[in-house]
Amino acid sequence: MAKKDKTKAGKRMKKAQLAELLMRLFETKSTETLSLKYIFAELKLTTHPLKMVCMDILYEMVADDYISEIEKGRYKLTSHGKEMTGIFQRKSNGKNSFLPDDGGEPIFIAERNSAHAMNNDKVRIVYLAKRKNREAEGEVVEIVERANENFVGTLEVSDSYAFLITENRTLANDIFIPKEKLKGGKTGDKAVVRIIEWPDRAKNPIGQVIDILGVAGDNTTEMHAILAEFGLPYVYPQAVEEAAERIPAEITEEEIAKREDFRNITTFTIDPKDAKDFDDALSIRKIEDGLWEIGVHIADVSHYVKEGDIIDKEAEKRATSVYLVDRTIPMLPERLCNFICSLRPDEEKLAYSVIFNITDKGEVKSSRIVHTVIKSDRRFTYEEAQEIIETKEGDYKKEILAMNHIAQILRQKRYNSGAINFDRYEVKFEIDEKGKPISVYFKYSKEAHKLVEEFMLLANRTVAEKIGKVPEGKNPKVLPYRIHDLPDPEKLDNLSQFIARFGYKIRTTGSKTDISKSINHMLDDVQGKNEENLIETISIRAMQKAKYSVHNIGHYGLAFEYYTHFTSPIRRFPDLMVHRLLTRYLEEGGRTVSETKYEDLCVHSSDMEQIAANAERASIKYKQVEFMSERLGQVYDGVISGVTEWGLYVELNENKCEGMVPIRDLDDDYYEFDEKNFCLKGRRTNHIYRLGDSITIRVARANLEKKQLDFALAEQNN
Repeated sequence: MAKKDKTKAGKRMKKAQLAELLMRLFETKSTETLSLKYIFAELKLTTHPLKMVCMDILYEMVADDYISEIEKGRYKLTSHGKEMTGIFQRKSNGKNSFLPDDGGEPIFIAERNSAHAMNNDKVRIVYLAKRKNREAEGEVVEIVERANENFVGTLEVSDSYAFLITENRTLANDIFIPKEKLKGGKTGDKAVVRIIEWPDRAKNPIGQVIDILGVAGDNTTEMHAILAEFGLPYVYPQAVEEAAERIPAEITEEEIAKREDFRNITTFTIDPKDAKDFDDALSIRKIEDGLWEIGVHIADVSHYVKEGDIIDKEAEKRATSVYLVDRTIPMLPERLCNFICSLRPDEEKLAYSVIFNITDKGEVKSSRIVHTVIKSDRRFTYEEAQEIIETKEGDYKKEILAMNHIAQILRQKRYNSGAINFDRYEVKFEIDEKGKPISVYFKYSKEAHKLVEEFMLLANRTVAEKIGKVPEGKNPKVLPYRIHDLPDPEKLDNLSQFIARFGYKIRTTGSKTDISKSINHMLDDVQGKNEENLIETISIRAMQKAKYSVHNIGHYGLAFEYYTHFTSPIRRFPDLMVHRLLTRYLEEGGRTVSETKYEDLCVHSSDMEQIAANAERASIKYKQVEFMSERLGQVYDGVISGVTEWGLYVELNENKCEGMVPIRDLDDDYYEFDEKNFCLKGRRTNHIYRLGDSITIRVARANLEKKQLDFALAEQNN
C-alpha cells in the first residue's frame, strides 16, 4: 500500500516540477505567445506521457486564468500583477467593481481590497491572480483622482459627534462627523456632507458638513436634496447673477440696422401656461396663394452671453436647465432667461431665425438663416392655441390654422420616411402652495404642441443640413449634432418576443424604414389598451439614447440624416454652441473649430442631460410617494411593470404611481425569477407573475427618505 502511495507521490512531484518549469517559461516570455511545439521543444518534452501531462497542466493554467489560450494550441501569460487605471464603482453590498479605461470587462474589487475608494473615483489597481472557480479580482493600490462626491442625508447629532444617515446605495456605512465639522446642523436636518478622510482601519468615513439644506420633509429642502444628490446646483452664484444685472436690456438702433426687421410681421409664442422663458416664436405672412413665409425665431442668447465670460462658464458647467416637479433650475441667470432673452409679447427682442418659404402642401421652396429683430403680438398657451384649432375661432385663427395644416403634412412626411411616433403623455401633479401634491393628472401632446414641435424640428434639421451637407470631397465644418443610433438588434429581438405575448408583432430585420414603420404600427395598435404604457416604456428602452456629437450618424428616431439642436439656447448649452458656430461660419466666413474641444463639450452636455433627467425622475418619484403616503391601506388596480429577483414593480392604472411588492411578501410559495421570460414562478404551485399582467394591490408602506412605495397583494389576487 505504501509503495502504491509513493508512486502516486512521485507522479505528483513530476507534475509539480513540470508546472514550475512551465510557469518560469511563461514569466520569462511574458509578452510572447507560445505554441505547443515551442513549449515541448523548450522544455525537452520528448515522450508522449510527458506531453500529455504538460497538456493537462496547460488546461489547468487556463482554467485558473494564469495563462490565456489565444488560439488553439497557442498560449500567453495573463496580465497578473498588471497595473490598470479606471473608474471604481462602489456598491453598499460590498460587490464593488472596476471599469478599466481601455473599455475592458469590469473587474470585481472586494471591500477588503478597495482602499476605501469612493464611487466614481479614478483608481489604479493591480490585477490579482484568479482563484479556481472564482471571478477575476483586483486590488486598489492608488486613488488617482477623487470624484469629490458629496453625500446627502439626515443628521443625527449627539453631544460630541454626529452621523449623516444616507440612503445612498453606494455607501454601506454612515458618515461620522466631528462636532466642529457640523456647521450648526441639528438632528433631523438634511445636509450635504463631503468625506474628508477614511482611515485604513476605520469602519466609517469621516466627513464635514458643506451645507445645511433645511429640515427633512420640507418641500424645498427635499427638492434641493434631490439636486445635491445628483451633484446639480440648487443656488445660482451671486457673481454670475450680478454679471447678468449689468447687461443692458435696451436694443440700439445700430444693432437693429444689422438685422432683418420682423417687428411688423404677425408673430406669436405658444408655450405651457406656467412658462416664463420663451425660447421660440413663430411668424407667418402670406406671399401669394398657396405660399407662405414662416419664420422660426429663436432667442439670440449668443448676442448677450459671450464665449468665455462668467455667465458662459456657468452655463457650460450646467449645460441644461433642470425641470423638477415644482420648479425650474435655469441654465442662465433669471434676468437673461425670463427677461432679456425671453421673447415676451409686445417687447422688441433680438432673435436668430430660420425663415422658410413653404407651400400649403408642406414643400419648402427656400430657407435662410438670419439674425432678426422681432416683436411678438400675442402669447398663447398651448390650451388657447388648441381651442382655436378645434373651434376655428379666436385671435390669429387664419394664421394658426394655416400653420397647423402645414405642420400636419410635415409630420406625415416624417412618418412616411420612417420617423418613430412616441406620443407619450406626461404625469403631472397639482401642487399646493406648500409643495404638497393634491392630485395627479396626465398631460397629452395635442395638435397645438405638434404644430410648434414640427416647425422646431424643421428649423433644427435645416441648420444641421446647412453646415453638414457639403459637396463631395469637401469636409464639413465642426458642428454639434443631435444623433440617434439604430436600435440594438438584441434589444429589438427581446421587444419582439415580449410584445408577442400580447398578440403584437414588429419587424426586426429589413431596412431602417421597414423596422420603424412596423414599430409605429404596433404603437398605434396598443393605444388605449391596458398594456399601452408598459409596451411604450419597453419599446423606448429598446431604442438607443439620443446624444450630442460632432460625428454625425443621423437621427434614427426622427428619420433625419442631419439634425442638431438650435431652438432652445436659453435652456440648452449645445444650442448656444450651434448659434455661435453658425455666426462664425455663415456671417464671418470663419475657419472650422477644434473637433476635440467640441466633442468634449458634446459628451459633457449629453452627460448633464442624463443627470438632469434622473433628477427630474427622482422628484416625480418623491411626489408619487408623498401623494400615496396619504392613501395607505387603499386598494388599486395596476399592471406589473417590472419583474426582478427581489420582487414585482406595479404601476397603478389610476395615477401611474409605481411601487413594489417585495418577493418576501409573496408568501404562498417559493418564487423563482425567470429573467428570460420576465416572470416570477412559484416552485410548488407553478403560479406565474408576468410582466404586463393585471394585478390588484393594497398600498402597504411609503418611505419618503428612500422614495420607495411598497405594495401588498390585495386579497382578490390570492
